[in-house]
Amino acid sequence: MAELQQQLQVQEAVDSMVKSLERENIRKMQGLMFRCSAACCEESQASMQQVHQCIERCHAPLAQAQALVTSKLEKFQDRLAWCTMYCNDKAKGLIDAGSKEFHVKRQLETCVTKCVDDHMNLIPTMTRKMKESLSSMGK
Repeated sequence: MAELQQQLQVQEAVDSMVKSLERENIRKMQGLMFRCSAACCEESQASMQQVHQCIERCHAPLAQAQALVTSKLEKFQDRLAWCTMYCNDKAKGLIDAGSKEFHVKRQLETCVTKCVDDHMNLIPTMTRKMKESLSSMGK
């Protein structure tokens, strides 16, 4: 039960971060991209290839931003998964060494809780850094 609650806690925090990034950064970049793309289409003297290249240039900052967010979230998830795997390996080692199951379960829960808490504490800094990066991309 505690594990499910911890998963939900992390998921809610990450969802909140993504919504904030979308609202405050990505959405503005989408607006710029669409306005830029529309301006490309207004160029009556441009060839079809020039218009497509113009539109691709307009899309590039948003694509970069989405790739950045995806990459940071994947790294966050990988680090959290690595931490919990470490806890599981440690628990397996304790069982193999003959420790009592109750003792091992408590240590496993403590270890996983520390992983979750440590990673929850990383979210505000990660959010701030991503917002800074996205703001500099959007200019």
